[in-house]
Amino acid sequence: MALDPLEFPVRAAPFEQPLTNFAHRVKGGQARLVAIGSSTTAGEGGIAPYPQRLLSDLRIKFPNVAIEVINRGVGGEDARLELNRFEHDVFDLKPDLVIWQVGTNSVWQSAGPSFEDTTQAIREGVDRLLDAKQIDVILMDLQYVPALLTPAKARKASAMVEAISQIAQEKRVNVFGRFALMKRWHDVAEISFDRTVDPGDDDRLHASDWTTDKMTWQLTNAIVDAVNMAPRS
Repeated sequence: MALDPLEFPVRAAPFEQPLTNFAHRVKGGQARLVAIGSSTTAGEGGIAPYPQRLLSDLRIKFPNVAIEVINRGVGGEDARLELNRFEHDVFDLKPDLVIWQVGTNSVWQSAGPSFEDTTQAIREGVDRLLDAKQIDVILMDLQYVPALLTPAKARKASAMVEAISQIAQEKRVNVFGRFALMKRWHDVAEISFDRTVDPGDDDRLHASDWTTDKMTWQLTNAIVDAVNMAPRS
């Protein structure tokens, strides 16, 4: 039997950058997070999406803080379409922290945007978020699932994960490495795709309830650690 990753030592890589703006707002007793992305963010197949779970988890970690998590996911969108929504769905909401789940649909959709168009949109989006000065940024990369591991897609999926990581390093923002985390669940903890993938998804693309729950808790812990990394004023 595969071990639960909360018991087995398989963890997401910690964030490299402190969440300074979010930490300041948490200290002040009120903080707002906007989650933008596609179906992982919006929710798929009746599974409660990660932003909904993240709100509950963060309220456990910060019980005396009025935290908002606003879900601005739209299923099927790619980076360029999400970027087009930034003004209304991000900046108008005045968030302290933005999580941008991005990259999957560029790999998954055969007639989707080019690799270059996607990475350029991600760079442009991160620049716009950083130009706002008061927003911390987390990029969330692809899920490690059979739909993205076919011979036709696996190389592009790995390249997209690497590109997102490189952009995060260049721009000095954090990346939540879903792809690496789920790969290690599969390869190291020997957790099968039957458990990590939504059993109702014939495309074998979307994460299961189990995966979403465990992934969100690891994201929560990474956020808390990055808040604690922030300089105290």
